[in-house]
Amino acid sequence: MKRPPDGLGPIIALDRRLAKPLHRQLYDGYREAILDGRLRPGQRLPSTRTLAHDLQISRIPVVTAFEQLIAEGYLDSRVGAGSFVSSALPEQAWSRAEHPPGTGAAPRAGPRRLPRDRLPRLAAPWHDHSGAFRVSQPALDEFPAEVWARLVARRARLLPRRQMTYSDPMGFAPLREALADYLGTVRSVRCTAQQIMIVSGSQQAVAVAGHALLEPGDAVWLEEPGYPGARDALTLAGARMVAVPIDDEGLDVAAGMARCKTARAAYVTPSHQYPLGMIMSASRRLQLLDWARRRGAWLLEDDYDSEYRYDTQPIASLHGLDTDQRVLYIGTFSKVLFPALRVGYLVIPTDLVPRLRKIRDAMDIFPATLYQAVLHDFLRGGHFARHLRRMRAVYAERRRVLVSSIERELGDSVRIAGDRAGFHLVVLLPPDARDYDIAVRAARSGISVIPLSTCYAGPRSRPGLVLGYGPTRATEIPDAVRRLKTILRA
Repeated sequence: MKRPPDGLGPIIALDRRLAKPLHRQLYDGYREAILDGRLRPGQRLPSTRTLAHDLQISRIPVVTAFEQLIAEGYLDSRVGAGSFVSSALPEQAWSRAEHPPGTGAAPRAGPRRLPRDRLPRLAAPWHDHSGAFRVSQPALDEFPAEVWARLVARRARLLPRRQMTYSDPMGFAPLREALADYLGTVRSVRCTAQQIMIVSGSQQAVAVAGHALLEPGDAVWLEEPGYPGARDALTLAGARMVAVPIDDEGLDVAAGMARCKTARAAYVTPSHQYPLGMIMSASRRLQLLDWARRRGAWLLEDDYDSEYRYDTQPIASLHGLDTDQRVLYIGTFSKVLFPALRVGYLVIPTDLVPRLRKIRDAMDIFPATLYQAVLHDFLRGGHFARHLRRMRAVYAERRRVLVSSIERELGDSVRIAGDRAGFHLVVLLPPDARDYDIAVRAARSGISVIPLSTCYAGPRSRPGLVLGYGPTRATEIPDAVRRLKTILRA
């Protein structure tokens, strides 16, 4: 069988005068070419013999560089065919020119901002897996599917014609009324049904608010590290991101004012910060509300994972402290029920309702009615409250097993953060670890972990891995941690 001709590769400039070994120069050059998109998934590379001849060097550093790239998942080796760029990587990776994930970057003067016209395009093969340790994936095996199916069937069978035509951009009125009752009782959110807009999830809520409240170029504070989805939604709305550091008390309001005192809005996750999991302290909440009142700024409160706490009772919302109607409150059923439901909600200050209603009408006219009606029945029938109670016990057990497995297998080499609430935690790695590379290798082994570096808008800080324990049964967690240990120590 005739072997296919050698592929073409980028020109890798080698400098024999550098202290860096030739194999490391080759490794770095090919890795950057893959992540910059100059080499595409599935593209064939020259043979090690051909490349060594072309570069006029020994074959040994070429083989060493290729073996490292294969081990880390950037290349695939096929017997008799050669080496190819891994197909597990997407067609276009995020440009690494500014801040390579998992590495330090030179600090810049002034606030850390994302250019308005740049959205992250980071390779994310970890999203291709739904098992251990997929973040934001609930325990679907525990969802009361039979109850839900019965409610869907009943609503579909008896669907009146008025629910088959165009509807209110704010959403199904009975569901909004049920939500107003629930939020007032459980989350201390004082609102009426008229202030609630049904959306397809938290990201659409951020997008609607961003388009309604911000002019192109307006500055918005974003937690650093923080939720990339909110960053994307606000960037699409034309906002200029200002990365504000967090500490054990949550968003550092003083640092935010030092970096951009005149920001138009701030996006925060005060009840369970994503991804590090701390609670914003009462003093910080009051500082943030005072800043918003004095500057006429808006606060987008994403009440992320607030339903699940294990050491304390659920934390009251920032919205409940707001006496000036500066807070827009965001919630979703994607994690407490199932992601494909695509139902979330946005609580809007009364004066802003007409403006946001108009924006929502321009986006997609109104949300689909059927699942809203079913969700109304699920809430009013007591099924939602029973499901939450059951899931708190399920996640508490999975969290316990995961924490003990990490401590047993990884010991003092890592530190656990953010395990007091929700159904994910963060494993903080040694400072020199390349969390992005580790996450890529883990994905190739069927394990989904998110590199902490992808949650930074500015220069990266300590590397880490975000692990979700929602979709993984307690009996499966120890083995998954052992597999992750093997990947970390490869």
